[in-house]
Amino acid sequence: MERLKGLLRGEQAALVVALLLLAVVLSVLTPVFLSPANLKNVLRDSSLIAIAGIGMVMVILAGEIDLSVGSVQAVVGILAVQVLNESGSILLALLGALAAGLLIGLLNGLLVTRAGINSLIATLGTMAILRGGAMVGTQAVSIQGRVEGFTEVGTGYWGPLPVPVVLAVVLLVFFYLVLHHTPAGRYLYAVGGNAQAARLAGLPVEKLKLAAFALSGVLAGLSAFILAARLNSGQPNAGLGFELQVIAAVVLGGVSLSGGLGTLVGAVLGILILTVLNNGLVLLDVSSFYHDIARGTVIILAVYLDSRRRHQAQRHA
Repeated sequence: MERLKGLLRGEQAALVVALLLLAVVLSVLTPVFLSPANLKNVLRDSSLIAIAGIGMVMVILAGEIDLSVGSVQAVVGILAVQVLNESGSILLALLGALAAGLLIGLLNGLLVTRAGINSLIATLGTMAILRGGAMVGTQAVSIQGRVEGFTEVGTGYWGPLPVPVVLAVVLLVFFYLVLHHTPAGRYLYAVGGNAQAARLAGLPVEKLKLAAFALSGVLAGLSAFILAARLNSGQPNAGLGFELQVIAAVVLGGVSLSGGLGTLVGAVLGILILTVLNNGLVLLDVSSFYHDIARGTVIILAVYLDSRRRHQAQRHA
């Protein structure tokens, strides 16, 4: 009970209240919102953001940013479907997706830690390169999966829950334990809080940041694989704007862009709020143009709240 109170203290309690109020408003405006089928769709959609969001949380906690996760969804999804069609093996396609995500994450990490390039610029560059590569490599045409059972990864169920939701929950529990109950998690917070002090204390700052980028790449690759399975295709335009959804959701959930502050629990609440909002706009048949306006508003709100948190932390320091 004490741990539950700790999880829902302060800002996270406010996020829970905001999520519940949003759900109540949407349930009044459209009764379809509370239908079991729609709630499963909300969970399925949020699971893709949550899986990539875990890696994003690690990167931001380390004081960096990763803008390439949306383009990873396109490139890795295409690669996974190509491996799937050539080999006929879903397992090989999954391993290929994870390996490709790892390589992209390591590239981002090396550009930041070895080349000394600002992570915003480095990952902005890889984002553009990957997106362009996806378009050139496929001639802007999607590649259809031709192996039976592949779609079950994205649309199937384990018991009453969609497969992606189960995977997301397992990963969230595991990385929650890593962040809050292992030295590696404490070191990551220390690096994001004050990299110079962490370096003087003997922590391997560059290695920790490289590991965070590698993890972000792997989890973005897994998210890409699940999306490709859900669509039964690799699409060069997959993940457009996905990186902004992930960043906005985790920052809205209390993960500070300055690094060293935030939790996975808060990030999950931010992800659920953003997903529920998107779902509600669809159910209310609001024009997709207004979806962009809503997402932009959430991004500005998230950054504003992050700025307020930093100022409050500085006053209390």
